[in-house]
Amino acid sequence: MSIWEVILAFVVVVLMLVALLANVLVLMCFLYSADIRKQVPGLFILNLTFCNLLMTVSNMPLTLAGIIYKSQPGGDQICHVVGFLETFLTTNSMLSMAALSIDRWIAVVFPLSYHSKMRYRDAALILSYTWLHSVSFPIAAASLSWVGFHHLYASCTLYNKRPEDRTQFVIFTGVFHTFSFLLSLVVLCFTYLKVLKVARFHCKRIDVITMQTLVLLVDIHPSVRERCLEEQKRRRQRATKKISTFIGTFILCFAPYVITRLVELSSMVHINSHWGIISKCLAYSKVVSDPFVYSLLRHQYKKTWKDIINKILKRSSINSSALTSESHNRNILQLNE
Repeated sequence: MSIWEVILAFVVVVLMLVALLANVLVLMCFLYSADIRKQVPGLFILNLTFCNLLMTVSNMPLTLAGIIYKSQPGGDQICHVVGFLETFLTTNSMLSMAALSIDRWIAVVFPLSYHSKMRYRDAALILSYTWLHSVSFPIAAASLSWVGFHHLYASCTLYNKRPEDRTQFVIFTGVFHTFSFLLSLVVLCFTYLKVLKVARFHCKRIDVITMQTLVLLVDIHPSVRERCLEEQKRRRQRATKKISTFIGTFILCFAPYVITRLVELSSMVHINSHWGIISKCLAYSKVVSDPFVYSLLRHQYKKTWKDIINKILKRSSINSSALTSESHNRNILQLNE
């Protein structure tokens, strides 16, 4: 193995470990907190977490083996199943992010009618569509034998071995990425930019009220005035940062891999194998970032996972103190004897 391959293998191992821990923690928060389970977005987050966990335990290990051994890990049947899952899970996770953005758009733009427009039944219908949409492409690819081990990405994924099917495969790949990556990106941009517009409008209204209050309060201390102005500035930046994170991580993680897949279809362009694996690792990094972007850094999830950790630590400390007390009693009994 070259130094590049060692580094890439190490990156995949780190991504696997962090993704597994983070997504399991999100799942624990969902199971632990009744408040999170009651919320409609929790269904979308649960579906996204499910996709991320399956990707972590099925696709990442085979990519790691592909990097190390430079050949297809396992038999053809295993590779076909993993390639099927890779196509399905990637599309499903993209559409889940789009569903979360639609939920936020309805909640912010139509707050009074949110509970009537986004119920559990509506969320279940959206999830049913995402599953049907996501499973249609891998079924078509598997029936046409367009799933296999791709050396450029060291992964089991969409791959055409037959030169006579090249034109059909090019069309299929273009349609697939249009209705997975591009569709999700358009939905994300449309919904979150609408949310940002409403957030800025409300910020302007609050800013006007704040400035009028500061003008009226002549005797206010300068430090209080400065804190109000700083909070006003942070409030304007908060929504922009969140929405930039949602859209930015989506583009940064998926765009290099999608563009590489499309450029690869041209026989005129040669793609370095190291770049192919790097673009795949960037796509895997979305599995790592999703738990933090959509769940663990939010106040409700943060409070829940802190409660879980404190509960585990408290129980372990009680057990250790009980063991210490028991051993101390035994020592006393031995001395008395």
